[in-house]
Amino acid sequence: QVQLMESGGGLVQAGGSLRLSCVASGTIFNIDTMGWYRQAPGKQRELVASITNGGSTNYADSVKGRFTISRDNTKNTVYLQMDNLKPEDTAVYYCNADLQVQYIQIRTTRNYWGQGTQVTVSS
Repeated sequence: QVQLMESGGGLVQAGGSLRLSCVASGTIFNIDTMGWYRQAPGKQRELVASITNGGSTNYADSVKGRFTISRDNTKNTVYLQMDNLKPEDTAVYYCNADLQVQYIQIRTTRNYWGQGTQVTVSS
């Protein structure tokens, strides 16, 4: 079964750092764009950062200069290094990826979400 599994969330003081990891598992032929989204209480889910298979990155303005997304294609893993964290970064962080998988005997690209990991930044 194809799935994304996040890890690395937790509680940290403002100014601190956390590193999130997300591993894609199952029968996967290729991984296209991978990304991190977050959703704070009462707010819509928003894109934090994304990275293409070729390594091109995109960041939300609110995290530029503080967060760094990277990936290890040999491990089917995407990372989010979060530095200088602020209380407004508090949210559930979700991994997202476009995975090439076998679906009803057809190889196709499908979008997957992880279950989410809580990041809490105290002031």
